Amino acid sequence: MNQTETYQALRQFADSWGLLAMTISFVVLCAWPFRPGGRKNSDEAATMIFEEDDHVRT
Repeated sequence: MNQTETYQALRQFADSWGLLAMTISFVVLCAWPFRPGGRKNSDEAATMIFEEDDHVRT
């Protein structure tokens, strides 16, 4: 298998299965915050930077 054939094979793979894998990854990552129980984790992450401020104010 020469360099041109290798390139063509990899390009065909990327055009078909690579595109499918990227599309599935995109959909999963976009839907991840909306899963059940995701709100609690998102709220904790959003307010995590303010936790030290609560301890300093005494």
